[in-house]
Amino acid sequence: MDFLILFLIYLAVCLFCMVVAIKFSRQSQECFARISHYITLVIGPVIPRWLQLAVQLTLHRFVHQRNSFFLVLHLLLEVAVYGEYSWEVYPYCMELGFGHSILLLPYILLLGKMYFFYLCCSRDPGTISPSNHKQLLKVYTYDGILYHQAHICPTCELAKPARSKHCRVCNRCVHRFDHHCVWVNNCIGALNIRYFLLYLVTLSGMAAAVGTVTVRFLVQVALLSNLHQAMYVNADGEHVPVGILYIVQKLFLTFPRILFMLGFTLLIFFLLAGYTAFHFYLLMTNQTSNEWYKHKNSCQCHMDNSRPDKCLQGNTYHRGYLRNVKEILSPETQQKKVR
Repeated sequence: MDFLILFLIYLAVCLFCMVVAIKFSRQSQECFARISHYITLVIGPVIPRWLQLAVQLTLHRFVHQRNSFFLVLHLLLEVAVYGEYSWEVYPYCMELGFGHSILLLPYILLLGKMYFFYLCCSRDPGTISPSNHKQLLKVYTYDGILYHQAHICPTCELAKPARSKHCRVCNRCVHRFDHHCVWVNNCIGALNIRYFLLYLVTLSGMAAAVGTVTVRFLVQVALLSNLHQAMYVNADGEHVPVGILYIVQKLFLTFPRILFMLGFTLLIFFLLAGYTAFHFYLLMTNQTSNEWYKHKNSCQCHMDNSRPDKCLQGNTYHRGYLRNVKEILSPETQQKKVR
């Protein structure tokens, strides 16, 4: 079962990379600063100083400055998946008589995803500038817990509106800041969060559609080949039906690229589905990733100090599910305060 061990190692590496990347996209500076510091302490004494400086500069470039590395990586991964799907899966499925609607669905979702991806990358997330600063100050009330009046951003030199945050990567304050997403190389804020949610939905749909078609193809091949009826002779000389591992091994040896693509696609789907569900939870409760993270850390800090009564409770900006959704679809940028 060497193939199975290899495949499991492949899935484990993909899972680790995806988890780290998602963590990076949400709280990149804190996470990677700790990792970099720990690695430096462990291997610093045996690594030349010039190499340490080069690595630090490279990490600083990835973590603290806008760059297109993850954006390009994202597109290359899509090209690899859709290339395999178009080169092998689609023609085989056509030969087996699959319907055009299900085979074309991944391409339709790809077009939708690319549109929302472009909007996420190009649209202003809600940059706070001197021209709109006074207007945005009046959109949300200060809750006195996470957001306080008269807090000045030392970089922008402007009073910070409630629910805003200065992004160190983009070097700007963003209205209703959610997070900086490395995959779109842009901040996610009040003015582009709706596009980001649709981007996540279509991206998850792409992975689900490609995975579903590929699984149906492999099942059809197994049934037509009668793999489920195959027998083998055991040590006692008895004919025993083969198990699922034998079928997977046979399919892997016949379609190795398809199986690797399927494993990656299904892994991506489950990670994306969980991440999308989390953001829809934030949508329904009128929270941002930044606020959720601050609430979580505040509660943990007070619990560690044996002061559970100080743990932040409730959400000042929750206005009911329908009004929360409306706020995302039609962002508040006028002088009407959100209670």
